[in-house]
Amino acid sequence: MNKKKLTAQGFTLIELLVVVAIIGILASLIMANLVGIRQRARDAQRKSDIRQIQSAVELYRSDVGSYPTTVQYPACNTSLTANSTTYMKAIPCDPLNTTTPYSYTSNGTTYSLIACLENGSDSQKDGTNVAPCNGTSNYSFTVTNP
Repeated sequence: MNKKKLTAQGFTLIELLVVVAIIGILASLIMANLVGIRQRARDAQRKSDIRQIQSAVELYRSDVGSYPTTVQYPACNTSLTANSTTYMKAIPCDPLNTTTPYSYTSNGTTYSLIACLENGSDSQKDGTNVAPCNGTSNYSFTVTNP
């Protein structure tokens, strides 16, 4: 009669704990990187919006002879027009708050466009924070006339 030696097959508790610890470390590293992705994406959208508005305002000035004043500047989701020419179909709003426009101030000869960025470590944010951004939860990105 052959006696077969019975051996336990499977993983030891130590091996299972090591694998769970490694998975936990990898998951925490991945989550740390994913948290800021949405903020950076919204900031990229804000910068793109500001540059598109800047192009429309510059085209407006080349045709009209001056920049639209603060009073003439349209609200969110309305068009920038002058003399039956449309320079921008719909002025974009902030991606986080779709009813809040970007800050625009102008006296007709100069202008300033400001977006509030969420990422405090953005390399393109202003050196000194500008209102309406508070510098603790959002940071200004300003574009002015060339």
